[in-house]
Amino acid sequence: MRTDIFARLDREPEPPKIEIPRMSRHRVALFGGTLAFYLVIVHLVLISSWLVALDWKVMLFRPYQQWPSLHAFLDYYVVLGQRGPTAVMIASWLGWRSWRQHTLRPLLTLGAALLLLNASVGGVKHVLGRLGPHYATQIGSAELFAGGDIFPSGHTANAVVTWGILAYLATTPRARRYLSAISATVSLGVGLTTVYIGTHWLSDVLLGWAAGLLVLLALPWTEPLITRAEQLILSARDRWRERGRRRAAVLVPVAAGTPRPLLPLGAASAGEAAASLPDGVPGLMPARVRAAPYPAHPARTERSPGTPAGSRRPSHTDRPPRSGSAPARPMTGG
Repeated sequence: MRTDIFARLDREPEPPKIEIPRMSRHRVALFGGTLAFYLVIVHLVLISSWLVALDWKVMLFRPYQQWPSLHAFLDYYVVLGQRGPTAVMIASWLGWRSWRQHTLRPLLTLGAALLLLNASVGGVKHVLGRLGPHYATQIGSAELFAGGDIFPSGHTANAVVTWGILAYLATTPRARRYLSAISATVSLGVGLTTVYIGTHWLSDVLLGWAAGLLVLLALPWTEPLITRAEQLILSARDRWRERGRRRAAVLVPVAAGTPRPLLPLGAASAGEAAASLPDGVPGLMPARVRAAPYPAHPARTERSPGTPAGSRRPSHTDRPPRSGSAPARPMTGG
């Protein structure tokens, strides 16, 4: 048994049994109560009720001037509600979990939650068009339909969804309780921080909390679509891998100039290997259209001798043939 620290980095041999949340009666009742709270907040802002007056009182109180020592820290803390940084952090962690558990469900669930968040919160923002505290024009007004985009608070709703998705995907009740408390604390702090620095009204934050909670509560309705999407992605991946293995086993590049094609295991000849080969692949040539293998070289004993028989010099008919002893030349004296 491995005891070193790198054993924790190994993939789990089998996917754990993950309990997928379902839309129980308790969840449906909680969804209905949150939706009613959401509609009440919108109604109170539309009629410029006491909630709008409270918004102005908090804004004119200017919390960032009452406690200026907190400003530097809260400027960094509010980043926990920004969609870009939080989505990258949460997606990195869920990607690690997807790899270890052999499933795409964590990443697909995060994608579904962000799509619901953008559709619901973004749509209401642009329809109501409320201006923020720094751009308000008339004291006591709700500042609706003026081209703004801060109602509900996107920072707050995003903090509820991105950190709450960790609790939603928890595999044990104990982990779910701890992660729920952490996500609630972070989203509560992010919402109040936006009120402190003056970028949102208090009613924006209340509606942001409700909007984010509605997305989390509605996620079980998307589970069948998530399961179907995971099956389609995994089957497409398997088909792509199988196609790549077949091509790599049978096809060879033309530029390589190898004399014989590569044959897969179990193929007796190039004809059998090329029988199932798809034609028309650019840049590659199937084995069945390649030239026949080069003939084998003859054995050394079958080759002609290295030195040809007879003399290589041309014969001269005008010269007498050489005899065994040459005639003696006359000696000339001096």
